[in-house]
Amino acid sequence: MDLAKIVRLVAVLFAVVAGLVAIPQSAVIIAVLGLVVGWFVEEDRRINYMLFTLTLALVHGALSPIPAVGGYLTDMLASLSSLANAGACTVIVMMTVDRIKP
Repeated sequence: MDLAKIVRLVAVLFAVVAGLVAIPQSAVIIAVLGLVVGWFVEEDRRINYMLFTLTLALVHGALSPIPAVGGYLTDMLASLSSLANAGACTVIVMMTVDRIKP
């Protein structure tokens, strides 16, 4: 398993756990992990990652009406959405740098 997969796995696991359990400063940790995850997005997958981020941001609250588990699912997906949004910031910077450099 390479470093990129390990970073992604740790970030997703932390985001899921933070969605279920109140962890102090979890938003800051998720943001930092998201920035790091964005660094490891391959160049040919950047557009797909941006589409994933937009889609997750739009639909992460759709499961909240489900009785008993909807709130938990929504919180987990909201944490994953925050992780993906932070990663998208890194991807945007990397795409901009790639366009600027000769």
